[in-house]
Amino acid sequence: MNQLHTTVLWADEELLLLPAHALWWPAGRTLFVADLHLGKAASYRAQGQPVPCGTTADNLARLGALMSTHNPRQLVFLGDFLHAASGRTAQMLNALLDWRQRYAPVAMTLVRGNHDDRAGDPPPEVGIDVVDEPWPLGPFACCHHPQSHPTRFVLAGHLHPVCHIQGPGRDRLRLPCFVQTPGQAILPAFGAFTGGHACAPRPGQTLYAVGGGRIWQVP
Repeated sequence: MNQLHTTVLWADEELLLLPAHALWWPAGRTLFVADLHLGKAASYRAQGQPVPCGTTADNLARLGALMSTHNPRQLVFLGDFLHAASGRTAQMLNALLDWRQRYAPVAMTLVRGNHDDRAGDPPPEVGIDVVDEPWPLGPFACCHHPQSHPTRFVLAGHLHPVCHIQGPGRDRLRLPCFVQTPGQAILPAFGAFTGGHACAPRPGQTLYAVGGGRIWQVP
């Protein structure tokens, strides 16, 4: 049955899969998100592409809503926080700094992804610690790229996973999803202006679709 969130047990820890494309670890009071790609729309506009404005404000507002709901001690970004160097506009960076100041008591860590390598780290004044993968946190290995780890359960992003749900006729839905395999979970992209990589169910893999403000396990 679909529900507002789904509780899973990974690495013997209870975690909540959230419809807001985030993962909540109650015992660690830690929120995980992947693939914000802040500044992506601005980087497209810099190339002359007529894409809409406001995606940074939307991303930060949705993050703020999660912070208000869960009151985390720590927020971990699983890579691709910024999209490209051309997206590092003064407007975007000022919005990011204003947002960060509202949540100054919360520790924030970015695990570098492939886009972060090109876009550069967030400015130091934003107050986000930056580390390389795999970054150990309790029983978890925080990564950007999906991978295996000898001793820890991997939390990753990068793929922007989506799944397809077939209706009774020719109806077909394309939905973001969480992907669980033995020893690893991949989060859906948090950014509002991102594509997706189709993941078909296969043995040993569980998909949790996100849609309509709810989560459900794909049969």
